[in-house]
Amino acid sequence: MSEPDPPCHGFLRHREELAAAAREGPVLDVACGRGRHALAAATLGARVVGLDRNADALRALAGAARARGLPVAPLRWDLETGHALPLAPGRFAAVLVFRYLHRPLADALAAALRPGGLLLYETFTIHQRDLPQGPSNPAFLLEPGELPRLFPGLRVEAHWEGRTPGPRPAALARLAARRPAA
Repeated sequence: MSEPDPPCHGFLRHREELAAAAREGPVLDVACGRGRHALAAATLGARVVGLDRNADALRALAGAARARGLPVAPLRWDLETGHALPLAPGRFAAVLVFRYLHRPLADALAAALRPGGLLLYETFTIHQRDLPQGPSNPAFLLEPGELPRLFPGLRVEAHWEGRTPGPRPAALARLAARRPAA
């Protein structure tokens, strides 16, 4: 079994806030794939629900979590068949979304957070089309400044947009935001 890729920079940058949130309740990793962020969150002490439509990826996640003794519950769900999540609103202390965009889910993602809950979101912007790899379909690319606008009810703690350095640069937007406390 191969090791998952390391977590995205947006995860690493906010891991202390995520660890603190995980003490308040479970964490939801949306479109989790093989679980690089779900597993990383679980190593911080989080109980994690990993949500994805790919059964093979979820099996890999379950095996990796079991092998490491990490509390990760894979859940199969096609996020693009509706505008809801198969989970009760207000249940999660944190919601993670990395390298995935389905705009109709924004309200459901915000609603999944408990009061004071943390959203960490990182995905591609339209400037990714200028790069040789990655998505080019506008449905999967954010417009400038769009990410915080998708979550008007959340309090933005950090927002960044730009191009990452390195041999495989990416044009990304990152957001850390909280649901206001009740």
